[in-house]
Amino acid sequence: MSRRGVRARGRAAVALAAAVSLLALGGCSMSTVSAAEVRSKPSGDAVVPQDGPDCEELTCIALTFDSAPSEHTPELLEILRAEEVPVTFFLLGRNHIDTYPELVRQMVDEGHELANHTWTHRRLTEIDRDEIHEELARTQAAIAELTGVTPTLMRPPQGRTNDEVGEVSRELGLAQVLWTVTAKDYQTTDSDLIRGRVLEGADRDGIILLHDLYDGTVPAVPGIIEELKGEGYTFVTVSQLFAPGLPEPGRVYR
Repeated sequence: MSRRGVRARGRAAVALAAAVSLLALGGCSMSTVSAAEVRSKPSGDAVVPQDGPDCEELTCIALTFDSAPSEHTPELLEILRAEEVPVTFFLLGRNHIDTYPELVRQMVDEGHELANHTWTHRRLTEIDRDEIHEELARTQAAIAELTGVTPTLMRPPQGRTNDEVGEVSRELGLAQVLWTVTAKDYQTTDSDLIRGRVLEGADRDGIILLHDLYDGTVPAVPGIIEELKGEGYTFVTVSQLFAPGLPEPGRVYR
């Protein structure tokens, strides 16, 4: 059986495991919306110009990196620049944005999308409404001050969300973005294992979760890109994956 056939057979199990994992982490009863649904049902004025790849026609996939920037980000940016691959960075505030401000600016300059991953990575479901607001609003302000860009997407740490997180996100103009594939790179420094986990779960309209701060992750990226490009995938940012639809602030997408 071809590698594509083996992966296809395992995708249902991978998707189910990811869904169960998210529910277990987040205790979330909120329904999630797929990229295809956003594209097919834009509502009212919630449409953005189609200035990137057409993911209705192409086989698109989005690489995303949480808790950036880090000491490994320069190497990652070099790889992405050479491969002409745009990604979405979910930026963390303390010890990240405030430590590597020049890398945040470089991300924008090189065409990557910036999104919000809170200031201190607290579990948003375990703190009160004012603290949730502070975690997100402080990161929004820091990114805007550095780059002039105000994010429209956020990812709750560990995927933990609930109705209150959704309400605060809506107030701040932030849609919640989870993922369809995780390499669990926080558990291992084995780059081959990270690469294999991503490739096993990769599928059309997928959102891949990685972290560039772990030692094994960035070395896995060239192989991930090479194989998925070879299978006909087009790499896009999360917003490009949704276009021409526009995700609704507060709602949860994956």
